[in-house]
Amino acid sequence: MDKAYLIKQLKELSEGFGLGISEEAISKAIGFSRFKVFSKGEVLARTGDKTITAGLVISGVVRSYYVDADGNDITQYFASEAGWCIDSGMIGFDEMQANWEALEDATVMLFDVKDMKELINGDEHLKNAWISVLESGMRYKVYRENAFLVENATERYVTFRKRYPAIANRVPQRYIATYLGITPESLSRIRSSLKE
Repeated sequence: MDKAYLIKQLKELSEGFGLGISEEAISKAIGFSRFKVFSKGEVLARTGDKTITAGLVISGVVRSYYVDADGNDITQYFASEAGWCIDSGMIGFDEMQANWEALEDATVMLFDVKDMKELINGDEHLKNAWISVLESGMRYKVYRENAFLVENATERYVTFRKRYPAIANRVPQRYIATYLGITPESLSRIRSSLKE
C-alpha cells in the first residue's frame, strides 16, 4: 500500500473519531507496522497466543469470541473501521484473552505492541488519545455489564442497534445473538416482534 494513501486514510479515521492524531505520529506508526488483508472467516489470533502484536482495523469487521467448556461460540466484541483488535497486549496481558476472526474481508494494521507503547508514551497528544481510547473501553464494559444486569433480551438488542448501527447491519445475526447472550431463534423472534 502507498504510504501517502495510508497516512491520509488513518488521518481521516483519527479525525472521524475526534482523536486528532498528528500526521507525524501516524507516519511513525506506519513505519513499524505491516498491513494484512484477512479473508472472511480467517482467524487473526487465538486464545493463548503471545501478545507481541496488536492491530487496528482499517476496513472490514472482525470479532473477538470465546469458546466455552461446552464448545459454544460466544461473541465478546465487534471491531470495524478504526477499532482495535487482537489488543490484549496493549492492556497488559501476556497471552491473547480471546479468539479473533474476520467477519468480512478486513484490512488490519498490525504492529508490535512494544513499539506502539513507546510511540504513545513519547508523545503527549498520543497519550491523551490513548487515555480517551481506554476511557471508551471502560464505558463499553460498563454499558455491556449493565445491559446484562438490568435489561431483558429485547432491550439489549434495541440498545445494541442504537449504539452500533453499522455493525448491526454487517454481521451475521447468529453472532449478534451470542453477543446478546441469547439463541439465534430468540433473536429472530425479537426482530419479528419489532418488525425489522
